[in-house]
Amino acid sequence: MDPSIAQLSLDHESRIGHDDHQAIRLWLRLLTCTNLIERHLRNRLRGEFDITLPRFDLMAQLAREPQGLTMGDLSQRMMVSGGNVSGIATQLEKEGLISREPVSGNRRAFCVTLTAAGNKRFAEMAIAHEGWIVDCLGELSDADYEHLMALLKDIKSGVSSIKD
Repeated sequence: MDPSIAQLSLDHESRIGHDDHQAIRLWLRLLTCTNLIERHLRNRLRGEFDITLPRFDLMAQLAREPQGLTMGDLSQRMMVSGGNVSGIATQLEKEGLISREPVSGNRRAFCVTLTAAGNKRFAEMAIAHEGWIVDCLGELSDADYEHLMALLKDIKSGVSSIKD
């Protein structure tokens, strides 16, 4: 069997049945698209930069906040546990890509920033990352892009208004 056909048969949409609600079919399509793009990004980051997506994501958060973020802020922004952030930060610190400094007045908190080497490395990766995203989504027309963004905004708003 062709590997691309085999892969398609294993994605989330393979769960769809004829009697499934359209909302279920949409959810599984969104999930499949997200997973396919994420897998592509993971493979490219690993292959071209020898870095994982979570490490890239942490560096991206720090690149947006040059004054630094606490470990708690990073955990919240990345939507992962503090332990996960700590493990990623330890690896990046060993490589000289980030620094962790104590926060004055709070003995338990650390402010994390990109080092000069980290800024340089992230800038290289960010340019490549943007190109990969364009490769994945760049075939949409401007009108399709705007329409899809509006629809996803509505979904986001609707989901955000649901009480947990």
